[in-house]
Amino acid sequence: MSFNALIVNKDDDGKTHAEVTQITEDQLPEAEVTVAVEYSTVNYKDGLCIGPGGGLVRNYPHVPGIDFAGTVETSSDERYKPGDKVVLTGWRVGEAHWGGYAQKARVKADWLVPLPKGLDTRKAMAVGTAGFTAMLAVMALEDHGIKKGPVLVTGAAGGVGSVATAILANLGYEVAAVTGRPETEDYLKSLGASRIVARDEINETVKRPLEGETWGGCVDAVGGAMLARVLGQMEYGASVAAVGLAGGAALPATVIPFLLRGVNLLGIDSVMQPYDNRLRAWERVAKDLPMEKLEAMVQPAGLSDLPQLGADILKGQVKGRVVVDVNA
Repeated sequence: MSFNALIVNKDDDGKTHAEVTQITEDQLPEAEVTVAVEYSTVNYKDGLCIGPGGGLVRNYPHVPGIDFAGTVETSSDERYKPGDKVVLTGWRVGEAHWGGYAQKARVKADWLVPLPKGLDTRKAMAVGTAGFTAMLAVMALEDHGIKKGPVLVTGAAGGVGSVATAILANLGYEVAAVTGRPETEDYLKSLGASRIVARDEINETVKRPLEGETWGGCVDAVGGAMLARVLGQMEYGASVAAVGLAGGAALPATVIPFLLRGVNLLGIDSVMQPYDNRLRAWERVAKDLPMEKLEAMVQPAGLSDLPQLGADILKGQVKGRVVVDVNA
């Protein structure tokens, strides 16, 4: 029996082309659990995998989609049985392994997490890798102690930043949201940001390795010059959780903030995160992310919308969270 999938092919000239087509179960990769996918989402990595590949996709034809949520159809692993609701993020699914932009997916049982109470499959994909990463970042800041100043969120109107802003505000922290898009100010304030910081104010490195102690913590989705600048503005002993590199992979910084202020730079990896911490993060999402604010972030889409959305997210033109109904 055939079903819909977004298939990406590469031609002889190295150009990729994505379109929705019909495939059958026997074309799915070998693994223990087959899932009837209900929802997926769109992340920056998805944009790369739908389009040029970014070096992430090894073989074509390919089904992208690094996140999905749905219902187990068949399982040879005793941890999962037909009817179980599950969520998947990471593990290079959608990159090296066929992913969630299809009505069915077959994956390793170790890669799945039971859907936590308080979430349905649609809400789980409104969260997706972006929200999961945001929660990991907040947990890391908590584990190292958030100081008294506002918590800065860079790239705040993006997927990770939006969820981080909503979670931190819901937990009672004062949130300063950095954005280069003035039209997103009302959106960020609706998520709980109490202060808007224009990207131009903080986007350039300065000669001084230390500035005034301003921020009690930071979730940074930008990297590059902005991260370098922010490190010199952190309070004594405060931490920056680094989750992205929208502003570049280079870090034009000095070690002075680490040596003189005890600043911590915490790397956040969502792809290979161990199961126990993965489960902890999803349970915290269900508890600490206000679902009504999550709904305000959602842009609905179907499989046929993905080629355009993939291009848009690479240009920074996607606000909040896209929820893809694969059966629409």
